[in-house]
Formats: sequence, C-alpha cells, structure tokens
Amino acid sequence: MSFSGTIKEELSKHYKDARHCQLAELSAIMQMCGEFSRDEEGRHTLKFHSENLQVARKCFTLMQKTFNIRTDIVIRRNMAKDSVSYFLCWKGDELLAVKNASRQAVCCKRAYIRGAFIASGSMSDPSKSYHFEIVCTEEGQAEYLKDMMNSFGVEAKTVPRKKTYVVYLKEGSQIVDILNVMEAHVALMELENVRILKEMRNSVNRKVNCETANINKTVSAAVRQVEDIVYIQDTVGLDTLPEGLRDVALTRLANPEATLKELGSLMAEPVGKSGVNHRLRKLSELADKLRGN
Repeated sequence: MSFSGTIKEELSKHYKDARHCQLAELSAIMQMCGEFSRDEEGRHTLKFHSENLQVARKCFTLMQKTFNIRTDIVIRRNMAKDSVSYFLCWKGDELLAVKNASRQAVCCKRAYIRGAFIASGSMSDPSKSYHFEIVCTEEGQAEYLKDMMNSFGVEAKTVPRKKTYVVYLKEGSQIVDILNVMEAHVALMELENVRILKEMRNSVNRKVNCETANINKTVSAAVRQVEDIVYIQDTVGLDTLPEGLRDVALTRLANPEATLKELGSLMAEPVGKSGVNHRLRKLSELADKLRGN
C-alpha cells in the first residue's frame, strides 16, 4: 500500500463523537466528491461519487452517525479500467446541515482538513521526496483550504494544475505538522522514522564528502610540494638551500604522503605543523622564482 493509502486507511477509521466535527468533515468530503441539488419533488438531494472504497465507507458511516437516514448505493465496475465506482445518494432537508456546517472551532478545522485529504489528497513516498497535496476543483475552495491549513502554523501554497487547483506542502517538518493536525498519528510516526534515517544518512554522507575533500586537498598540496622540491633539486640543487629548508625538502621527498604534523615529527630537527608549512611555502616561492628566471 502507498503512503497515501496508509494515511487514508488510518483516517478512515477515525471518528469524532461531536456532531459539529462530523458535519465539518462531511462538508469537506462533499465539497470534493459530492453535489447538492433538488429532486423533482423539491427535496434537497446530496449525491456522492468516488472510486475509493475507504472514502465511500467513511462518507456512508459519517452520514449514518450524523443523520441516520436512508442511503441509496450504486456500485459500478469498469472492466476496461479495472476500477470500481461508488455512488451514494441521500434526500432530505436536514442535509443542509452539511452544506452549512460551521468550521470555526479548532476541532472542526481539523475535521475539515481531514475530510479534504481523505476525499482528494495524496502524499508521495517520504523515502523518495516530501510532497503533500489536496486537489480542489475551484480556486476559491483551494484558497479557503490553504488559509485553514496555514492557521495551524504551516505554509501551504496553491498552484493551478490543468482544470484543478492544488494545495500543497513540500517541507518534511510541515507535513509532520499537518498529519498531527489531521490526527494521523501512526502515519506521523512512520514519517518521522523515515526523516530520522534520511537525516542520519545525509549527515554521514556530508562527513564522508568533507573528509574526502580534505584528503584530496592534502594529496594535491603534497604533490605540488614534491614537484617544487624536485624542480629546485634539478636546477640549483638542494645543497644550496639553508639547513632548515633542506631538511624539510628531503623529509617530504622521503614521505610524500605524510601530513604536515607527521612531516614535522620526522625531520632531523622536529618542528611544529606551522613551522613545516612556513618552510614548504618558502620552497614553493623559490621554485616559482626559479621558473620565472
């Protein structure tokens, strides 16, 4: 099962006892997958359609808990697409309570966002990338949902996609926050585990890259130092050098892979790292001067 499916499965089993929260969640689901109308007799009608069984089951159960009215159910299988569509229909003036549901309380905002995600949301595999989105059919609907999500401290954004509008998050920490808002706590812990593993892996990679860069830098410097010393040896000879420079030159030639600290301890008259670096720099300047001449 995909990570989106895991989240929806968890949320589809989550029911609040408060009727106002049930109505808020229903209102989101119906905005994404439903349609209000009137029948020939003038009765209010609410029609629902989805290809997701979890969404259909959640909608059916919420309607039963909230209104306990008759539900007409039609299930159609599309053999060409190998998919199943679920059609639910209710009739009654009490259905206006769904359309006019209040979403002012924090608990109702949580329920609304939860319903919107169940009906029309998705999330990428967090081991590959962080991307959370809810697809809306209208721009105003997307802006309303974005503002509601942002009231919980995240920074959701909207973007048009073909004939729809997408509300999305791309920061791992903010997706964790919105999962907490929707009360998808099991999925939240799974995401946190993935984030920790990725952070550890990235940290190790950064350290390895840093150490590799330092090694390459040290090796490149040592190669240049040996080249300078060999050039001095071939032009004026090392015997013309002052004793300190000759000592470090001979030690470097004998130990081309040694670090500056190791080089200093191997010299006839040991010196510190800064002393070795100073003498090698003198040799480099001398080699450059000889090349110029």
